[in-house]
Amino acid sequence: MWLLALLAMVATAATSGPTASPQEKASIFADLSVAELRAVRTFLLGRPELGLSPSRGGPLAKNTLFLVELLPPKKDLALRYLDRGGPRPRRQARAVVFFGGEAHPNVTEFAVGPLPRPTFYRPLRPPGGRPIPFSSRPMTQQEYEGLHRVLEVATRPLYGLLRRATGYWFHNCSSRCLTFSDVAPRGVAPGERRTWLVLQRSVEGFFLHPVGLEVLVDHRDPDPARWEVQRLWYNGRYFSTPQELARSYEEGTLAVAHLEELPSRGLFSSYEPRGRFSTGTPSRVHGAKVCEPQGRRYRLRGNLLEYGGWSVAFRLRSSAGLQLFDLRFNGERVAFEVSLQEAIAFYGGHTPAAMQTKYMDAGWGMGSVTYELAPGVDCPEVATFVDAHHFYDAEGPLRFSKALCVFELPTGVPLRRHFDSDFQGGFHFYAGLEGHALVLRTTSTVYNYDYIWDFLFYPNGVLEAKVHATGFIHATFYTPQGRRYGSRVHRHLLGNLHTHLVHYKVDLDVAGSGNSFETLDIRLENISNPWSPGARVSRVAGWFLGWGALTLCVPPSPQRYPLAVTRRHEEEATSSSIYAQNNPWEPLVDFQGFLRDNETLEDQ
Repeated sequence: MWLLALLAMVATAATSGPTASPQEKASIFADLSVAELRAVRTFLLGRPELGLSPSRGGPLAKNTLFLVELLPPKKDLALRYLDRGGPRPRRQARAVVFFGGEAHPNVTEFAVGPLPRPTFYRPLRPPGGRPIPFSSRPMTQQEYEGLHRVLEVATRPLYGLLRRATGYWFHNCSSRCLTFSDVAPRGVAPGERRTWLVLQRSVEGFFLHPVGLEVLVDHRDPDPARWEVQRLWYNGRYFSTPQELARSYEEGTLAVAHLEELPSRGLFSSYEPRGRFSTGTPSRVHGAKVCEPQGRRYRLRGNLLEYGGWSVAFRLRSSAGLQLFDLRFNGERVAFEVSLQEAIAFYGGHTPAAMQTKYMDAGWGMGSVTYELAPGVDCPEVATFVDAHHFYDAEGPLRFSKALCVFELPTGVPLRRHFDSDFQGGFHFYAGLEGHALVLRTTSTVYNYDYIWDFLFYPNGVLEAKVHATGFIHATFYTPQGRRYGSRVHRHLLGNLHTHLVHYKVDLDVAGSGNSFETLDIRLENISNPWSPGARVSRVAGWFLGWGALTLCVPPSPQRYPLAVTRRHEEEATSSSIYAQNNPWEPLVDFQGFLRDNETLEDQ
């Protein structure tokens, strides 16, 4: 059952299920090793019919390998191995290839295997079953470099305006350079690739230093020489060309926003601690720390995590982040999969970039930006740290040191407690249990935002998914008209109103994979009091409302609910995709479609 809260072949000999160790069983869900990632790349680049080129350098119009990650085994094959002594599922990779050098550019996903020595590749069924438009592909570093060159040329007529108004510019700028952030979706209809770029001063926390200039670039053409600036916005006005904006400035008809000179120290956007608390309590000494007085109470073997009654296999997929498999408590499976699917943020604003911003972070490599965790800050010093390797828009696997951490955390609240008073100033007994939880943590730094992703395992069988949003706010240039869409947080800065939606998948397997979902409601009954004739009494009763499904959707659908429940299908593995960001109008994965068949949820 799928639950979403606000997815020539050579056989290999392997250990069968009953004789395999728990660690061996968990390893079928383990991320690809460095050797496996390299083997996939070498194999695919060696297939002349694919015509693959290195990702870096050369033209954009070429065929490149964009993403390689584990292709998890199908559920029926996994359960046959885990539970019924079947053969070990062979390891395969999911490889995403951008065919930009073809007459009809496209994106194709392949299954590659068996690993560690691949001998075949075959096309995978695209998400949603439809071909993947080339325009829906995620951005690459090479495409960003092309956008930077476009801005260098486009802003040359604006050198005088930018230098006098901001003290920063784009070309030949040395230590006073401008940079940019981009927003998405990239256009207003399928097939477009038109991006609004927000120009900012390149200092620490540049996200908080927009200069009042936003530029719309059409970069759909595979030849960057044909990219063009279509519109500009400066301090509340739209312009068709950089020359038109420059003329307005030179003629004195432009309302120029003069930005203050930035200090060399104490920049408001800096993360350097500053300020004092008014109480005078100690702030320059260490706060409370997590300690393990008698050693660790959890065990980590490969990708198998064990704690109390819990045993969990985990991976950190480059496309979307943490994914848990075969979750068991005291040996009994309670879920086959629990995983992060998508993180979405919708913004309002007055500037064109602000009103266009609807981020879908799986399309920005949400799982691949798991940068190093700092002991003592991101995780306790006593935590166990785990490295990750990602093959995402790169020439090969890249190592991300300390990408995950595991630690036991005192909750500060007893798991249970009771003081049994004798109501005479004494007591019969007191009993309580300390509250603890095991935390599996990683982060995603998606440009300005840092998401902290936690799964918490409690000794009483509770599993909690938690996310913390930190980093820098997504902010735009302040104009008086913008006050309707946010708060003025600095002289030239608007903190834009927005809302976050996070998608999780929970494939529940409680006492087997045949589960039912029912909804209950609480109502008050007003009945005759059976022990006091003539009186009435109200009491709480639970009412069974039947089998049902609620759904969580995002605009343009008008429906938004916190819970969606559907039957699990292998072809409905995820609620979103890496292609949704750049083609939200015709999403390849339409989660609403999972519900349209109105299948029964009883014992499924």
